[in-house]
Amino acid sequence: IGGRSTYSDWILKRVNVPAIRNSDARFHDLNMQVSHDFNATNKLDMGGYYSYDHFRLNSDTSYQYSNLNASITYQHHFNDKLLSSFSGIYSKYYYKISSRKNPQLAFDMTNEILHGELKADFAWYPNTDHKIKFGLSTILYRLNPGTRLGMGDESLIRNLDMEDERGIESAIYISDEYKISNRLLLYAGLRFSSFFYMGPKTVYSYKEDMPIEPENISDTVYHDAGSPIETYMGPEFRFSLRYIIDRYSSVKISYNRMRQYLHMISNTTAISPTDYWKLSDPYLKPQIGDQISLGYFLDIFGDRVESSAEIYYKNFNNIVEYKGGATLLLNNMIETDLINGTGKAYGLEIMIRKKGRLNGWLSYTYSRIFYKVDGRFPSEKINSGEYYPANHDKPHDVTLTGNYKFSRRFGISSNFTYSTGRPITFPVSKYIQRSNVLLQYSERNQYRIPDYLRWDLSATLYGNLKSKKIAHSDWTLSIYNVTGRDNVYSIFFITQEGVTKGYKLSVFNQPIITLTYNFRF
Repeated sequence: IGGRSTYSDWILKRVNVPAIRNSDARFHDLNMQVSHDFNATNKLDMGGYYSYDHFRLNSDTSYQYSNLNASITYQHHFNDKLLSSFSGIYSKYYYKISSRKNPQLAFDMTNEILHGELKADFAWYPNTDHKIKFGLSTILYRLNPGTRLGMGDESLIRNLDMEDERGIESAIYISDEYKISNRLLLYAGLRFSSFFYMGPKTVYSYKEDMPIEPENISDTVYHDAGSPIETYMGPEFRFSLRYIIDRYSSVKISYNRMRQYLHMISNTTAISPTDYWKLSDPYLKPQIGDQISLGYFLDIFGDRVESSAEIYYKNFNNIVEYKGGATLLLNNMIETDLINGTGKAYGLEIMIRKKGRLNGWLSYTYSRIFYKVDGRFPSEKINSGEYYPANHDKPHDVTLTGNYKFSRRFGISSNFTYSTGRPITFPVSKYIQRSNVLLQYSERNQYRIPDYLRWDLSATLYGNLKSKKIAHSDWTLSIYNVTGRDNVYSIFFITQEGVTKGYKLSVFNQPIITLTYNFRF
């Protein structure tokens, strides 16, 4: 059993910067694990985890979120060739946004997702060249898209409680890892999954041959608890082939298809945990992705230096995007603001890793990801139905990490990170209509925030290394963001008195020095 808590609030209140002193940041967590061996063939594992985070950045609005997880697993060995594992899993994610400064606008807004899962997994080893796995699972989802409550007698905020969403995802799978020869290894797998969107739920119908808009609602149907509203199912394939060329090099090719019934709806410009989850329903179809990759792996100077290069291509169907001006939070007709589209991704990943006294790695990734939303009606098109960069399209990413031990008791570490700034949509012009200033925005994700660059450095001094000591300790001096670069997290715009100004938001714009003392016993 273990737990952690932070004393960052105590530190923030002692920083002589008003914006920092007026902020809060704290967390605590608790985890527990129990394992019991009944005998050589039966074992029981139980675990639990709880965490709570709270932060407020120089404002009245506070953000709180927590995770609760619990699991129990029973393992049984039928014999040396057949192994089994039976698991029950429960998890809950919850967040709350609160504001109290203005009594007339005081509110609490919450969101949560519950996940309950049962699964059985088996591994069968017919011989030394075969490893066959098979099993089945079922997941019950219950999502609360959001609840907003006015707090206090003076609050004018209207209470709103969104209907819960429920769904059942089930799957059965089998895979075979077969060693064809000493040089050739084959892996093949098939998984068949199904998803049932369930009541109780109110579902809106829309006029045929008309855009899915609130004004085009033709009917409202209430589905009772436990009744299936929509069903999706289909196969998922996995295949890989690895060929060992010689002692130092190999090549691998793989293909897989994945289906996803749970979607994260995100406002990517907000530095807060305001993402929420959405199940596939009659209007929002499951996302399907097909990926193929080819990799080459080479050991240099014996096995002291490992290197690899991989290329990949991925095709998406039914990706989830939102219309311009969409209302994502507390929207009981969210299908009128969300649309399905297609996408593609491709890239190259290169890594060199060195072992020994001087160790570390250098990695470079070139990756692109584009979406295309080209619906039947103008309101269901983004960027005129052409491909555009996805929110997480970052073409270049470089990481250089190094560690060097001068002696058994002293070492230094360095980490350098660079990535291309993510795409963003800017206002490019404005016009006035009836004394109101209206902004005209660019095409979706036409611009980018500044590139991200950070260098971290640390030095560690280890205590006496005698093996019979009661406790072993070390001191670490670290500098986060050595250069003090003002890395931009997001850009936002505020219009006041007819003037629109843009602001860059960053969290740490100066070096953060930390001295840590660790001891183990």
